[in-house]
Amino acid sequence: MKIAPMLILRLGLLAVAVVIVQTAAISQVSLFGTSPDLTPLFVMSVALLLGSVPGALMGFGMGLLIDTLLLQTLGVSSLVFTVVGYGVGRYRELRDPANSLTPVAVGAAATVASMLGFAMVQFLLGIDAPVSLLLIRDVVITIIVNALLALPVFVLVRRVVLPYLPDDPRRRRRRAYTTGGLSPLSRS
Repeated sequence: MKIAPMLILRLGLLAVAVVIVQTAAISQVSLFGTSPDLTPLFVMSVALLLGSVPGALMGFGMGLLIDTLLLQTLGVSSLVFTVVGYGVGRYRELRDPANSLTPVAVGAAATVASMLGFAMVQFLLGIDAPVSLLLIRDVVITIIVNALLALPVFVLVRRVVLPYLPDDPRRRRRRAYTTGGLSPLSRS
């Protein structure tokens, strides 16, 4: 699949906007004691719409942008979001999900994968982090909040990407039948 340069520009601008809004505003908002994380949802949306390679590239770019913006260990977020983007993209390529609630389930799974990925990388780097029941409660609440936000984020990304998505032949056939096109059942 060839990606148009205008699509790359649109996704790049949207990624910068999402990272800035996430770090400046959304991370300051507390819902049920935790703040939502839009970055795995954005990577999930791009991968679910475009596939594994664009999803992995978006994950890498957003992770690198987050690490540079927050002055964190360079490459940690890139690694985690690249894996999330590639995994969701492979799910799309292998299963071709058609249910309208797929972004909710996949958004929750992407959130779980990113949180486990960050925990594993922190453990491997030797960073001590306290583990308690409050942390587990925050993780569960973050997964629920992100699952609720997954559909609006997916709709936003789909609206940006829609002109560059390939035509779905099933959608074209249905449109032809409903607009008065020739149907195999209407022959006399």
